[in-house]
Amino acid sequence: MLKTTANKITVLRIILIPVWLCLAYRGHALAALTVYIVACLSDMADGYIARHYNQITNFGKFMDPLADKMLVLAAMCYFVEEGQMPGWAVAIVLFREFAVSGLRLIAVEQKRVIAAAWSGKVKTAVTMVVLGLMTVFPSPILNQVCTWLILITTAYSGIEYFVKNKDVFRDID
Repeated sequence: MLKTTANKITVLRIILIPVWLCLAYRGHALAALTVYIVACLSDMADGYIARHYNQITNFGKFMDPLADKMLVLAAMCYFVEEGQMPGWAVAIVLFREFAVSGLRLIAVEQKRVIAAAWSGKVKTAVTMVVLGLMTVFPSPILNQVCTWLILITTAYSGIEYFVKNKDVFRDID
């Protein structure tokens, strides 16, 4: 399971989530941002290492995107609790994640794999960046702009997954 460097980096990202939360809750914004940046950069690092050194595993295929979602959703829940983001925004992000995961499950039953779309990668990058900004520069205007950037990229990428893969629904009972 953890025999590859890429998988170890993915697990490290998951371990960094409670570290980030502890630092954020204690008001150590710069330290929290540092940990958050390391966690976000580990996403690029594990993907690069997995592809470049032929370390692609089933564990990595499952855990890498899950680790991203865990990091982002933990941060969003923190910001909801701190009053920096409305709860309904997190609900929309969760809805998109569950819907795309459901779409992928239906596709798997049809022996199809739905690869990550470019818009999904943009959504992840935008979300990670703006959540980092919200960590160190909390302000009502920035919080609102960041929330809307997350929602726009989330909605666009979710719609794109369904439009590009609508044929998945032709053969379901």
